[in-house]
Amino acid sequence: MPIIDACVLKVVRLTGGFRLIAQNEKYQAELEHFQSTVPVGLSGVSLNEFIDIHLDSMLTYGRGIGEILISDGSVVGLYNADPTLFRVARGENPCDRRFYARGISEDVLIENPDRVIFSCVNPNPKNPFGVSVFRGLPALAGVLMKIYRSIGQNFERVGNIRYAVTYKPQSDSDSAFAKERATQIANAWADGMSSTRSGCVKDFVAVGDVDIKVIGADNQVLDTEIPVRQLIEQMISKLSVPPFLLGLNWSSTERMSTQQCDILTSELEYYRRILTPVILKIANTYLRSIGADCEADVEWSAINLLDETELAKARLYNAQAKQIEIQNEKEEQIG
Repeated sequence: MPIIDACVLKVVRLTGGFRLIAQNEKYQAELEHFQSTVPVGLSGVSLNEFIDIHLDSMLTYGRGIGEILISDGSVVGLYNADPTLFRVARGENPCDRRFYARGISEDVLIENPDRVIFSCVNPNPKNPFGVSVFRGLPALAGVLMKIYRSIGQNFERVGNIRYAVTYKPQSDSDSAFAKERATQIANAWADGMSSTRSGCVKDFVAVGDVDIKVIGADNQVLDTEIPVRQLIEQMISKLSVPPFLLGLNWSSTERMSTQQCDILTSELEYYRRILTPVILKIANTYLRSIGADCEADVEWSAINLLDETELAKARLYNAQAKQIEIQNEKEEQIG
């Protein structure tokens, strides 16, 4: 559904960018060059592109899987794989993961698991390898698609009207020639309707009692605004995206919009916590491949300016409260 695609794209883009920082400054330039130029699959470039695709896969399938491509001891690229073609199983202990590529007859164990990039979202004891954020949405989406399908059929009926032409004989003489007159009326009506489709208007003239009605004109068109909105509200609440970010002009107050943005910010921070180990694994693998004796850190960009403003206000209020407390303590000591 378009609105679900829009929600996923918004979450991926609002998660924001990041910057790699080498703990040893002499490797900073090389690390930044790697972040911006590393090949990703067939068409992507940069570590940011890899993380965006990886996050999209996590949201859609509940897990994302990829590989660090190494040749002659150097990192030459990154690859995002289709999670549906791979399986994750427990190894010798609960923390030992083994990756298998799904085959026709049997699954194939993947060698070099240290090069595999794997992360999941919403894991639980029953599903330790992640659960898609779309869980629970298919039922609602099915009902919503039925409503949209019925709306399309109603508009198709309104735009392509069907008529019922009824001829009622008035006397016995009319009844004797009813079949011939009905045939004439049908031919004249068909000729008039076909001429209308080609842009030519023809009048329909009939003698006798002829009744013309639109088929289905008396049917009441159901009001779908309320049920459609209720379904969309539940679907959007699952993804924690404010409606106004999707172009939905629902009534909202400034306070409500602020709270919705705070909820979305907490969701984005959750995704960032999941992605940070992935980024660090890739960056540290690259640093080791060039012989660096340090590791990297991740610095995420601010989600938006409003967050920075609110944080600055909070620091100001805390500093003012601290200053008042110190002043009160001094006054008590003097007194």
